[in-house]
Amino acid sequence: MTWGFLCDLLSGVNKYSTGIGRIWVAVVLIFRLLVYIVAAENIWKYEHDEFECNIRQPGCENVCFDHFFPVSHIRLWALQLIMVSTSSLLVTFHVVYRENREKRHNQKLYKSPGEIDGGLLCTYLISLVLKAGFEIVFLVLFYKLYNGFQVPHLVICDIRPCPNTVDCYISKPTEKTIFLYFLVASSCLCAVLNVSELSYLVCKCSVQRCLKRNIKKCQ
Repeated sequence: MTWGFLCDLLSGVNKYSTGIGRIWVAVVLIFRLLVYIVAAENIWKYEHDEFECNIRQPGCENVCFDHFFPVSHIRLWALQLIMVSTSSLLVTFHVVYRENREKRHNQKLYKSPGEIDGGLLCTYLISLVLKAGFEIVFLVLFYKLYNGFQVPHLVICDIRPCPNTVDCYISKPTEKTIFLYFLVASSCLCAVLNVSELSYLVCKCSVQRCLKRNIKKCQ
């Protein structure tokens, strides 16, 4: 799998999205995926090799690194991007199902297979809930795993097989902190966009139903 696959996927889903959904796609592609590939991935590339402790006790450095970085920042971001982006596959699958159903029955069953209405609207809303949910879950996971969103200059380790309290140093902590803040901010922005689009569609659907009921009553 390459990151190009996610770009193609998001570009394909873009044509079924609302205006807010298109802004979300742009934010994911430019401010998250592009920044991840071009800059962030290189910053954390050699994080284990550049993690140093002031002791040469065999195994001590590895144990301390595993304690403070149970999951690599960069791999957790990659998983977050994949989970958030592939949630949009639900919409694509539903549109493909509609198109195949029309071919199978050899007749026009929908005004447009990609129009957000009926069952496709429910699928679209579910995908928005999943995307917003994944964003929030991963933000909480980041915060819990690393005790905040700041990379410290120095961490103190006293885990076996370290014989005593050991000072360990993380490479480029300031640069990593800046990128952490940027990626967390973009993740929060995406979550807000998802919730906004969800609210917009629910309100729009509610208004349309109320108007239809009033029209029927008048008739």
